Amino acid sequence: MDLTLSDEQRLLRESADRFVAETFTADHRKKTANDPLGFSPAIWKQFAELGWLALPIGEANGGLGGGAIEIGILMEAFGRGLVSEPYLSTVVIGAGLVAECGTEAQKQAILPKIAEGTLYLALAHSERAARFDLAHVDATAKKAADGWRLNGSKIAVLDGATANQIIVSARVANANGASGKLGLFLVPAGAPGLTLRDYARLGGGRGCSLDLTNVALPADALLGDGSDALPAVEAVVDRAVAALGAEAVGIMQTLLDTTLEYTKIRKQFGRPLSANQVIRHRLADMAMQVDEARSISLRAALMADADPLQRSRAASGAKAKIGKCARFVAEQSVQLHGAMGVTEELDIGSYFKRLLAFDTLFGGSAHHYRRHAALNGRTQA
Repeated sequence: MDLTLSDEQRLLRESADRFVAETFTADHRKKTANDPLGFSPAIWKQFAELGWLALPIGEANGGLGGGAIEIGILMEAFGRGLVSEPYLSTVVIGAGLVAECGTEAQKQAILPKIAEGTLYLALAHSERAARFDLAHVDATAKKAADGWRLNGSKIAVLDGATANQIIVSARVANANGASGKLGLFLVPAGAPGLTLRDYARLGGGRGCSLDLTNVALPADALLGDGSDALPAVEAVVDRAVAALGAEAVGIMQTLLDTTLEYTKIRKQFGRPLSANQVIRHRLADMAMQVDEARSISLRAALMADADPLQRSRAASGAKAKIGKCARFVAEQSVQLHGAMGVTEELDIGSYFKRLLAFDTLFGGSAHHYRRHAALNGRTQA
């Protein structure tokens, strides 16, 4: 298999690395951390001008038709700069669900706006009792004379407070009142009956919990034709996991490079730390963990459009492995920096926090080891 990047992919990597290095400086991150939005709308507009928001959207809907590899290139660069813009929630997840489930009219109405940077989306799917089980949804949607009524609660909604529309998952009640298929509903920000509780996420960005109390929606708020949306949610979350893996690789590579440079200039007993053989071995172990994480992240991206069983195996395998690699690299980086590793003077702590947040998004390593094992016991239908 030829894994060499194409000319277009190399150009994307070079431009992304350059833009992130010049824009997402330590001063920028400190400024953004105190911003109630958690990101810069001006930079989001630049993302649109660079074509990054249109990257995974189909050409028929105003996009560039890129795939998981291109998203991975971009997300790895974002990891190096600790980018907190809502790219994952709006472009990877939100646009992905509209592309998977939406009618042609919904795609034409939503996707071009995402590509041009004028519409933010968020997915409200996780619930307290679900424990990362994507099929566990207690929120309900009942048909009414004038549309729909939504009730339920959601947690860990990425960038929900800044979204213009929130895609909410709910079980659609059957004629006899029992819960049936999973549906996705477009809920506008500020809808009566919608209550948000916004908070800062560990490592940067914003999240929220939300409650829905008899939220009234029009009939066309249902995303798609009423088919069960669970397969689409699973597919998009698997792609999001692959994208998050690439971001984690970018963070890990930065921690490795920073730590390597520090051990060259930090002296102890008249010699650089890097002259110590034990330190060299630990740096070599860190480098191996980064390379292993990069390889399995690439595998998840390559399998993003495979059949559901293979795709899910690759995504869970990557999430489980990268979670363990990331924790090792982060802990070694903090320890090799000594007391400096836990001060605000260096960015080591910020990268460490982002990796901790990565490990919990969409399930930690333990959850995905169990999911991967369960998937290995199934055969593709």
